[in-house]
Amino acid sequence: MNNLVIREIHSEDLEYLHEFYRFVITHTFEREGIAHLKEEIEMEIETKKKYLEEAVLTNGKKRYFLVALVESQIIASIGYGPVGDLILQETDGEYRHLPEVGSLYVHPQFQKQGVGSKLLQEIFLVLKRNGFKECCFDSGYKEAQQMWENKFGTPTILLKDYWGEGEHHMIWRRQVDHVQ
Repeated sequence: MNNLVIREIHSEDLEYLHEFYRFVITHTFEREGIAHLKEEIEMEIETKKKYLEEAVLTNGKKRYFLVALVESQIIASIGYGPVGDLILQETDGEYRHLPEVGSLYVHPQFQKQGVGSKLLQEIFLVLKRNGFKECCFDSGYKEAQQMWENKFGTPTILLKDYWGEGEHHMIWRRQVDHVQ
């Protein structure tokens, strides 16, 4: 994708990103067959809004986000910040010193075109520049889990049936220089 631009988020991106997250998160839940979980969708959207605002308010010091644009339109995002409660709980706090990479969402029209991989490469470079050697990330979405397993191998932690029978949650811990 030759016309792809990746940059840090700006405060003027927030309103659009709120709409973007509402769209892509709702779409993801629909694709995963869990669109009936309305409360969880809203919680996920509100969490992303909070993370974006923290990133802007702290100039990327507490949370940091990158966006991918095509023709000045945001089509994807990725970020990192402090490890979330689920990972802290499931690792007994062992990962508390690691940054957690997350919020990797790509607009459906631009999926499977390498946008997510480019954002991962960029966020790993940012982590390296900021002195991090490792990071962690997790997913409960089946499609994302397949992509993460293809890219990073077997998850470090598998929470079998976490979301119900056959609905697992996966956590990875990886070196930041390991991205394809």
